[in-house]
Order: sequence, then structure tokens, then C-alpha cells
Amino acid sequence: MNKDDNRKKKESVVELSRFIDQRIRVKFQGGREACGVLKGYDTLLNLVLDDVTEFLRDPDDPFRLTGETRQLGLIVCRGPCITIVGPADGVEEIENPFAQAENEE
Repeated sequence: MNKDDNRKKKESVVELSRFIDQRIRVKFQGGREACGVLKGYDTLLNLVLDDVTEFLRDPDDPFRLTGETRQLGLIVCRGPCITIVGPADGVEEIENPFAQAENEE
């Protein structure tokens, strides 16, 4: 038996095929965020995005967006640098259900 037969084939945990040709929002290590049309991906979560808009952050507070953007065009995002991938539409912030329980105690 060949030792290559014992190895599992690497499969992506995230299934992005349903987002092909749709806008997605990507957050990276270090706080950068971008939104673009998903054109392709691989098992390491490397992404190819087209028509990309980057959301600029406040240099004094890296956790706050300035509201300014810049167009990047076609980019390749390295999978190991990506922290969050989600649809660009349909995501909204909800109230933290645990915050109220902490205040009541």
C-alpha cells in the first residue's frame, strides 16, 4: 500500500460554490475589509474577487471604518490571511442577547 493512499484528500470546510458570481464581503487579519464578486476559490480558501471595493479604516482606531472606500478591481486574496467570508447583502448586526442578562445581574 502506498503511503499516499493513506492521506486524506484536502477539502475545504467552507462551501463557496453557491456564492460564485455574487458579491461577498471578506475580512482579513489586521482589520482590512473588502467587498467584491467571487470569481473563483480553492481548497486553501484563496479567493479571486472582481470589482473589489476596499473599506478604509481610521488610522487612529483600526476597529472603526471611516466611510471612505477605494476601488481595487481584480484581486487574489490569500486564504491564510482571511478571517471572515460572508454575503455582502443580507447581513445585519443584531443585539447581543447576553448583554442584557449581564446588566440584570
